[in-house]
Amino acid sequence: MKIDLNCDLGEGIGNDEAIMPHITSANIACGFHAGDENIMQATVKLAKRYGVNIGAHPGWNDKQNFGRLEMNVPGEEVEAIVFKQINSLAQIAKAEGATLTHVKPHGALYNQAATDRRLADAIARAVKRFSAELILIGLAGSGLCEAGLEAGLKVASEGFPDRAYNPDGTLKSRSKPGAVIESPEDVAKNAVKLVGDGIMFGERRVFVDTLCLHGDNKRAAENAILLREVLTNNGIEIARL
Repeated sequence: MKIDLNCDLGEGIGNDEAIMPHITSANIACGFHAGDENIMQATVKLAKRYGVNIGAHPGWNDKQNFGRLEMNVPGEEVEAIVFKQINSLAQIAKAEGATLTHVKPHGALYNQAATDRRLADAIARAVKRFSAELILIGLAGSGLCEAGLEAGLKVASEGFPDRAYNPDGTLKSRSKPGAVIESPEDVAKNAVKLVGDGIMFGERRVFVDTLCLHGDNKRAAENAILLREVLTNNGIEIARL
């Protein structure tokens, strides 16, 4: 059994270098919800140094709320802003002798696309327009994964060991108590369960290809180290997408 470990980085939190050696894929903020060109360049260099996959992490243009405020934007505009962010990171990666492997939307954009097919289709179009070889990462079982598959993209189903789920398989809102799992031991335990049992999305059981750790979690580096150790001890191989 294999699993990819990804983390949302390049968001100016300051712990990227502590996390990077322990993951296999980095989702790098593209300047809209967080980050800037200098941070993107530094994060790409770090990922390249540690042999970590480089992916674009596009979000709403919403630095004030860290991209976690829901927005209602026409599909054509969504496609344009996602494409712009992918292209921005790709150009920086190219200058550093690296290429992108995947795209994973951020925050509210990601969560809205899980249930809003119009939005999911716009994201999939942007990814495919840039490169049909990119992997689209989406919430396991969600409309974003379905949109990616129907667009002819490679898709990776994602699970969140440091987040609580609703009964329908969507993520519990951060505004509710217990939405973020704080204990590294609980995060690692949850990771093993997600890999082994998958997620019930509605009435479907969906298995995950990649696990996400949030880089803005105050114990993100500790979570990454322990999670990798516990997964390996349970016979789960850590491997890039």
